[in-house]
Amino acid sequence: MGILDGFPIPPDKDYLRDELSRIDESWAAARFDSLPHVVRILTSKDRDGEVQILKDQSDVVEDVVDEVVHAYHSGFNKAIQNYSQILRLFSESTESIGVLKVDLAEAKKHLGARNKQLHQLWYRSVTLRHIISLLDQIEGIAKVPARIEKLISEKQFYAAAQLHVQSSLMLEREGLQTVGALQDVRSELTKLRSVLFYKVLEDLHAHLYNKGEYSSVASSVHEKDDEVPTTTAVAFTANTSQPVSRRTRTVKGDGQFGSQGLVDGPYRPGSIDGGSSYDGHDEDGSLEPHDDNTLDGHAVRLNGGDGKDVKVISRQIPLWLLDSTPDEFVETIKKSDAPLHVKYLQTMVECLCLLHKVAAAGAVISQRLRPTIHEIITTKIKAHAESINSSRSGIDKAPRAGTTSLHFMKAQLERYQLPRQKRQNGISLAGTLLAVSPVSPVMAPTGKAQAATKELLDSILDSVVRIFENHVVVGELIELKSSLQSDINTPKSLSAGVNLDCEASQVTGGYSIGFSLTVLQSECQQLICEILRATPEAASADAAVQTARLASKVPTNEKRDGSEDGLTFAFRFTDATISAPNQGVDLIRQGWSRRGPNVLQEGYGSAAVLPEQGIYLVASVYRPVLEFTDRVASMLPRKYAQLGNDGLLAFVENFVKDHLLPTMFVDYRKGVQQAISSPAAFRPRAHTSVSYASSIEKGRPILQGLLAIDFLAKELLGWAQAMPKFAVDLVKYVQTFLERTYERCRTSYMEAVLEKQSYMLIGRHDIEKLMRLDPASACLPNAFGQSNARNIASDAESIEVESELSELLLNLRPIKQENLIRDDNKLVLLASLSDSLEYLADSIERLVQTTPQTSNHVESGKPSHTRTSSSPARDLASFADEYRKLAIDCLKVLRVEMQLETIFHMQEMTNREYLENQDAEEPDDFVISLTAQITRRDEEMAPFVAGVKRNYIFGGICSIATNASIKALADMKLINLFGVQQICRNSIALEQALAAIPSIDSEAVQQRLDHVRTYYELLNMPFEALLAFITEHEHLFTAAEYVNLLKVQVPGREIPPDAQDRASEILSH
Repeated sequence: MGILDGFPIPPDKDYLRDELSRIDESWAAARFDSLPHVVRILTSKDRDGEVQILKDQSDVVEDVVDEVVHAYHSGFNKAIQNYSQILRLFSESTESIGVLKVDLAEAKKHLGARNKQLHQLWYRSVTLRHIISLLDQIEGIAKVPARIEKLISEKQFYAAAQLHVQSSLMLEREGLQTVGALQDVRSELTKLRSVLFYKVLEDLHAHLYNKGEYSSVASSVHEKDDEVPTTTAVAFTANTSQPVSRRTRTVKGDGQFGSQGLVDGPYRPGSIDGGSSYDGHDEDGSLEPHDDNTLDGHAVRLNGGDGKDVKVISRQIPLWLLDSTPDEFVETIKKSDAPLHVKYLQTMVECLCLLHKVAAAGAVISQRLRPTIHEIITTKIKAHAESINSSRSGIDKAPRAGTTSLHFMKAQLERYQLPRQKRQNGISLAGTLLAVSPVSPVMAPTGKAQAATKELLDSILDSVVRIFENHVVVGELIELKSSLQSDINTPKSLSAGVNLDCEASQVTGGYSIGFSLTVLQSECQQLICEILRATPEAASADAAVQTARLASKVPTNEKRDGSEDGLTFAFRFTDATISAPNQGVDLIRQGWSRRGPNVLQEGYGSAAVLPEQGIYLVASVYRPVLEFTDRVASMLPRKYAQLGNDGLLAFVENFVKDHLLPTMFVDYRKGVQQAISSPAAFRPRAHTSVSYASSIEKGRPILQGLLAIDFLAKELLGWAQAMPKFAVDLVKYVQTFLERTYERCRTSYMEAVLEKQSYMLIGRHDIEKLMRLDPASACLPNAFGQSNARNIASDAESIEVESELSELLLNLRPIKQENLIRDDNKLVLLASLSDSLEYLADSIERLVQTTPQTSNHVESGKPSHTRTSSSPARDLASFADEYRKLAIDCLKVLRVEMQLETIFHMQEMTNREYLENQDAEEPDDFVISLTAQITRRDEEMAPFVAGVKRNYIFGGICSIATNASIKALADMKLINLFGVQQICRNSIALEQALAAIPSIDSEAVQQRLDHVRTYYELLNMPFEALLAFITEHEHLFTAAEYVNLLKVQVPGREIPPDAQDRASEILSH
């Protein structure tokens, strides 16, 4: 930036800027030092030239100065003129002030002379003004009773309370206390205070129990009504999505209603000058309600406008506060986001606070709580019964009454897979099974009584929760306001003239959140006892223990005021005595609460709704109570948190643990004992169908005892699903009953096989191993319900296993008849027992999958200690394995028994000589006996076992008969051609008997017995032909069997001495 920047240099003299820029900056320094310049000129060679340069620069500076002076000359002149004008004005002002001082001094002299007269006039004007104000106030107060009555009739209770408090305060002001004309007004206000208190209390009581105009239930109904003002609809719909606990937090947070309601105690009307005198907002004073224009304009704003207006309207004053004087409470209500019914409850409590009736109201609410809840529950039950009766009005009662049990029976049979058919003897198996159950079909876990009980309790407990939500709001406000009012020092002037009630210092009059919850839960507990038919003595005995335990707890600092003495939940059947203040007692005497606390209450009439009542209905009570407890705990303040844990749920759980579970164990143990000890329990069902049915619905002949046990086990686990917390105990009951049933099945099994050879054989390790490897065992499930097919050996190994097993059994000869099971009924029992055990094992495995996994409900506020029922489930699975093992043992015994029967009959071949003299027309007697026995036993077992199991039972006969027939030749000495024909005839008869069994492979039987016939027909060949056959079919028979063909004597056949050597030589190659 240059030193000429900003100077007014004309464009034609821009050269001055260039010239001036060449001047050294040292000439413009603040402290100019000329010595260096003088020295420079004196030492310069051209002194004149240097001097000339300085002169030229001086000329340039002078030209610049001339231009600047020329440019600013007019401005300098104007500034000088302005300074001159200012100086003139200051001089004139000085002269005027001097004159004013002289005038003021003269005025002071004149006023001093009239001072006393002016003071008297001013005092008189103030007195007249005060008198006029008092007259205006007297005129306004005279109209107050009528205004209060009008506000009460319009349900503008808060405005009426404001007006009453303001009027009472004005009557106590100096100057109005001695006015005799106002005595009647004072009397009227005293009466109106009581009237207003009753009206507020009645409205509060109605809204506490959701019967008021602004209750949550009523609001949800009116929400759909077009005639309802937008204030009501918007204020409710904007907040219904909030959780319950939010409402209580709203009361705590937004409930600080300013100095009027909570801090300063009585209502103190504000004045313009801040003094003690009362000045209204208009000419008639603030006692006047809003005029009609204001109300109409407000209504237009509420009902008109678009969406933007709705957002503004939602913050407008509620309808019940339209006539109230604006104050901090009204502003707080306008700004609050609480639901509509919560705002109304807050307003009613604020009215009681203004009237100093909080304690009295608490006493009356406490006295009315139990009879009101009792009446609500009874009314709801009656309404429920009427709705049920009306729904049935169009149905023919006679057919319906006759088909109710049948309809339920059908559902039970479908659920438990019971046969819907009747036995031919006319006895219904389903009826027999249901007879062993300790509960009727209606009371079963899925019965009508259970469903009706749950529906009824859900409805009633939901109403109780809604009521308790209101009590939480009111209880917190009453406790808060009572504690604040008790700390306020009431002015002496008020206490001297106004008859304040002594309950203002009595905290809450016995009412608290804890007390209301105690009574609510007590009434619900009485209803549950009626449903369960539980005696009050039993419930009270449990309650006494719990009450003593709760009473021993040390109270916290929050409960030092003694207002929570009734918090411990005792399961009472009579009300606790409430020490109400004097006025509360007077209210009771006046008849506001017509039912005393100790009046005996009648029943609830639940029998009209429920098909049946009894202790087993606690299963349908448990879950509604659990949900009720969770909802109550979510809305309880923190200091009452423990109260929710020791309430109704604790009673129900104790009742289940102390009464239901022992009763259930005894009842079901009796049912199990009856099921397994009756004569028909393990008796195969007579007159069954010819073929086996695979399902219960089609008539699967499960033993009646085991079918009953399956029914009882499923019913017990049905209770476990209804009460998951006690699932472990109930599963243990099932385990106990299954264990007893298994012992009874084992006993029945042992009675059939005791000291029998077949039973002892299957216990031998070698035979058991071979039977497991036997190809026929593929149809048997192993201990874990899986197939044994992967344990089966290859074909070559299978033949070897079968041969080895036959060898072991044939070595047992001779078989004695007393070692066999000769009673066919026992064999049929084993077959039926095997199928029934397998059915029960499958059913148990299905039950394991449906067993509740969580047996311990985590209560709110308590640490989670989850205990699963995985161990009981594994125990149930182990029972399934045990039942299946026993079923397999029954099948093994039957298979071995039929093989031993075959050996017993076939061993007769070694005791006779087959030297027949004619062709065989009939098989041997022992073969006839064997085939008849096979046919008879197959027919008797056919209805009780599946086809694959029949194949397993009778499938071992063919191999044993084949091996026995071939090996019998070694014990024969003589046999002729007719004897060979007889043996072939025996094999044909046996083949026909086995082929008649549908489940047996007839081709395999034919192949095996053809092998026997081929073997014996070799006896008809000459020796040389036999050698040729041996050469061609070296492996068709064993070497020992070929040798036996040469050893036996056949008339007409010549055998050389070296026959065995020649045959051995052929077989050795």
